[in-house]
Amino acid sequence: MAPVLVLLAAGCGEQAEVARLSEQDVTEATGVSSSVEPMPGVQRLRVATTTSLYDTGLWGYLEPMFEERYGVEVDVLYAGTGKALDWAMRGDVDVITVHSKRRELTFIEDGFGVERVPFAYNHFLIAGPPSDPAGIAGMTPEDAFITLMETGSGTFVSRGDDSGTHGKEKAIWTSAGYDYETQVRNAGDWYIEGGSGMGPTLVMADEMQAYTLSDIGTFLSYQGDLSLVPVVDEGDVLLNVYSVIAVSSARDPETASAMVEFLTSDEVQTLIGEYGVEVYGRQLFTPCAGEDL
Repeated sequence: MAPVLVLLAAGCGEQAEVARLSEQDVTEATGVSSSVEPMPGVQRLRVATTTSLYDTGLWGYLEPMFEERYGVEVDVLYAGTGKALDWAMRGDVDVITVHSKRRELTFIEDGFGVERVPFAYNHFLIAGPPSDPAGIAGMTPEDAFITLMETGSGTFVSRGDDSGTHGKEKAIWTSAGYDYETQVRNAGDWYIEGGSGMGPTLVMADEMQAYTLSDIGTFLSYQGDLSLVPVVDEGDVLLNVYSVIAVSSARDPETASAMVEFLTSDEVQTLIGEYGVEVYGRQLFTPCAGEDL
């Protein structure tokens, strides 16, 4: 049976409430009953991943390898980090691959995850129109945000979806000296919350000739369809680390652990490092298994 990919991105109005993923939900979304094993003796593993790992095509590349090697049917569900964590806390998924260290550590401290295991990283960047109306090119991320806030001379499209990217954006606003809830969200018409995944956010920003924060991997995978260019791409705060966590309530802990071992194995780490290089001329992800990030 072909791999099953479940597409469940949150809309703007869905941020406050996360629906439980029932067997019926997955069946309706995929056309396949997840309560019935696809073949006798074959297990099913449900993985919640970030939109950036999906939008770059990395999961579509790695998923068939895992299925063939372990004889497991994998359901990959993508959403922002916040929703992926919510699904995991509800016991609806077995493994998560997300990118928000603070929230990951809290998730584990609260007993929902086994161990945070970094397996790849890249960097964020601020993309914008070539004309750079706010004049932020070459600034630090914090100075760029201060300039956008003080001048209002450029539109900014935020993910606004409680994702890891949205969390990083809020961290930059905090580092720049602003309270996100009281100052940024009410800053004016130049600040727009898209409430969508990274790919659609880039498309929206491109259509509006606006700035946005993106991970480099998704930006490169969409670059051929965009007029946006990297405007700010240097600064320690832009580091973006992806971790895999086996969920404590996983239906099959051994298979969940196998996914962690798979992503951090020497072979797959090499594949992750090589992924996209031939097409884009640079790494979309840098493997980092075993590093303390």
